[in-house]
Amino acid sequence: MSSISQNLQAVRARLATAVQAANRPAESVQLLAVSKTFGPDAVREAAAAGQRAFGENYLQEALDKIAAVRTAQPELLLEWHFIGPIQSNKTRPIAEHFDWVHSVDRLKIAQRLSDQRPEGMAPLSICLQVNISGEDSKSGVAPHEVVALAREIAQLPRLRLRGLMAIPEPVEGLEQQRVPHRRLRELLDECRAAGLALDTLSMGMSADLDAAVLEGATIVRIGTAIFGQRHYA
Repeated sequence: MSSISQNLQAVRARLATAVQAANRPAESVQLLAVSKTFGPDAVREAAAAGQRAFGENYLQEALDKIAAVRTAQPELLLEWHFIGPIQSNKTRPIAEHFDWVHSVDRLKIAQRLSDQRPEGMAPLSICLQVNISGEDSKSGVAPHEVVALAREIAQLPRLRLRGLMAIPEPVEGLEQQRVPHRRLRELLDECRAAGLALDTLSMGMSADLDAAVLEGATIVRIGTAIFGQRHYA
């Protein structure tokens, strides 16, 4: 068994424990393996261990990886999620090659993704990134602007607005970690009360997975615990 396979087993066990502790159904939380900075072979190893959804932050690296994996194993049906910041000039390849985008934080980006999504493809699943901790260094729409932006994006063709995403400021302790995740869940509830059919909360990483699951995460984004320490060029 490869180390990636063993790591995946351990992460799945931890996720199952967290889901059980939250009294939620086993299938209610999806594991997104964040494969940024790791090559196509690492993705294929994880896929061999049953992982199907992969998250990428860097567009060119991701496009090269998607192509390499498809060339090596065309029969492998993987789901690709773009989770990094989006520049206007990068929207077309994202619209053409990804199944999900978690990091939409302004209408202009959503409009470009909508215009550039190929007609023959399924609608692109979208999450709004919320700057839930109000950090200057983080992307994301301000919490008080979420419902209005969600309403506008929900009208766009070839997109399917699924929910909200956040990367809270790191804090210690389960109860402290729960606070921003709870706020994101409350924002999702506000969107639903406004008539939007949303089903996704993309929140929780290795350090705060348990808090995120307790507060209703439906997708957790785990990288290092699966693939190992990252080495940035």
